[in-house]
Amino acid sequence: MESQQEMAASLLKTSSMSLRTKLLHQTGLSLYNTSHGFHEEEVKKKLQQFPGGSIDLQKEDNGIGILTLNNPSKRNAFSGVMMLQLLERVIELENWTEGKGLIVRGAKNTFSSGSDLNAVKALGTPEDGVALCMFMQNTLTRLMRLPLISVALVQGWALGGGAEFVTACDFRLMTRESTIRFVHKEMGIIPSWGGATRLADIIGSKQALKVLSGALKLDSKLALSLGMVDEVLQSSDEAESLKEAQEWLNQFIQGPPEVIRALKKTVSSGKELCFEEALQTERDLVGTLWGGPANLEAIARKGKFCK
Repeated sequence: MESQQEMAASLLKTSSMSLRTKLLHQTGLSLYNTSHGFHEEEVKKKLQQFPGGSIDLQKEDNGIGILTLNNPSKRNAFSGVMMLQLLERVIELENWTEGKGLIVRGAKNTFSSGSDLNAVKALGTPEDGVALCMFMQNTLTRLMRLPLISVALVQGWALGGGAEFVTACDFRLMTRESTIRFVHKEMGIIPSWGGATRLADIIGSKQALKVLSGALKLDSKLALSLGMVDEVLQSSDEAESLKEAQEWLNQFIQGPPEVIRALKKTVSSGKELCFEEALQTERDLVGTLWGGPANLEAIARKGKFCK
């Protein structure tokens, strides 16, 4: 049985851990719950009423997952069922311990045109809007915090919610002819999937305000100059650009999964937590790797790094 001293130490550690730290590092926890007036099962029942399309996940042997937004007849707009499936795929990825990287893309050479207007029109009350906002913020925040290095592959248009989605990835790649546009102002709303907050973090608050208030069309050249995307790909062909994205991502995921995943976790901590909590998280992650198989193997061959 656990001694009183061990119990006290465990309690102290738990009580001193901030809610944000728990959210960041405990799989399956979301931003919003019933204490925020969010009732997930009620939202799911409403979303189930709007079928169409799918969210497809392919997990490769090299540790790269490919998440495809698949509703080409509506330029990969998110139906209610697709929003539900996205959460299911994120949960699947949270439990994929061999995973190291993730590419998010749209089917048929376009990324996503945002929300399906049928669902938007039917969920027309402020209460519906806030509930949907909390559901999608929960899902995309969990995707952002996955211990996988993620890349959005933008082909064609990424509009509205589609533009918000690309900000939930660690990196963004575009084909030459593609465009990212936050059209929310023209719809009489603001981003609701966390896109404005993440955009300001990516390109800075001043540029984010310009992009959002001007509903600017970010072609690949402008997006690259703003720091919105990391690289413009050579090919615009669907299969070739996916191959390019895989090669681009592959340079960052070489090594054992436990090391790549710990690196992603510690960077996420540095971005989201206060300085002391981030340092403590880094310390805890070191404890999972120091003296482990990857560390010992690297030390054994350390002479090779000098060549």
